[in-house]
Formats: sequence, C-alpha cells, structure tokens
Amino acid sequence: MTEPSRSALLAGIRAVALEAGALILRYYTEGAESHLKADGSPVTEADQAAEALILPALAQLLPGVPAVAEEAAAAGAVPNVGAGRFWLVDPLDGTKEFLNRNGEFTVNIALIEAGRPVLGVVLAPVLGDLYAGAEGLGAVVSRAGGADHPITARPAPDADWIAVGSRSHGDQAAEARYLARFPVTTRRARGSSLKFCLVAEGQADIYPRFGPTCEWDTAAGHAVLLAAGGRVEVLDETPLQNHAATRPELGYGKPGFLNPPFVARGRDA
Repeated sequence: MTEPSRSALLAGIRAVALEAGALILRYYTEGAESHLKADGSPVTEADQAAEALILPALAQLLPGVPAVAEEAAAAGAVPNVGAGRFWLVDPLDGTKEFLNRNGEFTVNIALIEAGRPVLGVVLAPVLGDLYAGAEGLGAVVSRAGGADHPITARPAPDADWIAVGSRSHGDQAAEARYLARFPVTTRRARGSSLKFCLVAEGQADIYPRFGPTCEWDTAAGHAVLLAAGGRVEVLDETPLQNHAATRPELGYGKPGFLNPPFVARGRDA
C-alpha cells in the first residue's frame, strides 16, 4: 500500500479533527459529566468520546503507526514508540476551559518523526478556528469553515513585544521573571494550545511555559508554529546574550512524555 503524501495526511487529520470537534460540541451544548483523574486533572465524557473517535481514524490513515493519547495514557495504555513515528493526541486540550464554558479548548493531533512534530492540526470547535501546518507545506488558518489563509510567525520587533500565557495553568511568577528581560508591553491570556497559534499567526511574539505539560498538550501547536517559521525551545532561566540566540528545540518521545519548561517564539529576524 502506498503511504499518503504529507499533504494528504494533513487533509485526513483535518477531517478527523473536525469530526471530533462536532462530537465535542454536542457535549458542550447538552452537558457532559466530569471527574478527576489520578493526577487531579479533570476529564469529561467529551474527552473520552472524542479520543474513541480519533484513534481508529488515525489507525486507518497510517496503519501500524502507534498513537499516544492523553486519556489512554492516563489509563496506562501507552505504546512503545521508540525512536520511530507516532501520533500524539489530546482529544480535548483545555478541559478546564470546556468546563468554564469560555470556548478556548482545542482538539490537538500531531505526527512525530525522529522526535520532531512534522505535521499537526489544532481545532477550536467553539471559536470555529482550525490551524494546520506541516514541514515543507507551511501553516494556514481557516475560520468558521472558510478558506485557508497562510499564516507566518513574525520576527520579534525591537520594542513592544506581545506575550501570551495560560489562562488556567502555569507558574505565573516564573513567567513574569523570564519576561522581564524582554521588551514586553502587552500580555494576553489564552487557553489550550491556542497560545502556540497566536505566535504562529504573528499575533504574539513569545509564550514561555514553566508549569508542567505533557507532550500531547504541545505537539500539534508546536507543529503549526514550526510550519509558520517559529520555534519551541527548551527553557531555563539562564540569560541569553541576545534575543536572537537559540536553545535546543523541544523534542518528543521523552520518558513519561513529560515536557521541561519551554518557550515558543516567532521567527528569527
């Protein structure tokens, strides 16, 4: 069997995300029961139903390629991905935003190759925004089912940076200390992986994250940002010599699928 091209894979993931988003919206409208997982984070019927829809669809797109998904992982079902290709899935990123009914939650699907997110889709079902990107193809946004519009991360300006941070998570004090060394004049808050997408479309310059995240939280937004010309770097609080200096790119397939602190940023000047 001939494997789909990268563009065909991206189209397939978009279709899967839209189907999952429509399912989530039904729960959002009609109500969904929730409970706390062992780590204290919430999960709803919508998370579980969306994941049950997504995983078989991905298995059809790329037979034999394993998928690491949030709810399956929480139940102990984690495939051995080694250094090969695998999917990362967060069926409903921003469950707190879902429960708070502010619309800032997403469906995240990404394909990882050699530790790098090579394509991904981020769908915000309530907002109607779909972001898609792939290595070699660029990144686009479609709003309310409309046409695709190319997006590009912007180089950081000399002044008046825009920073974006989590609405419900993260170490706010550490983020404030880190951002104090840059010319940030505006700070915005967004839920879920929409923070990566703001940087990808040039509406923000920097997104630092010191609080805990898992790989399924970040991979799809990271893929979109990479395709738009930006980066996601492993972060510590050691000062850099200049704004354009880079640290290692955040990688995937780490033990436990846990991320260190990171910073998402726009393209180099």
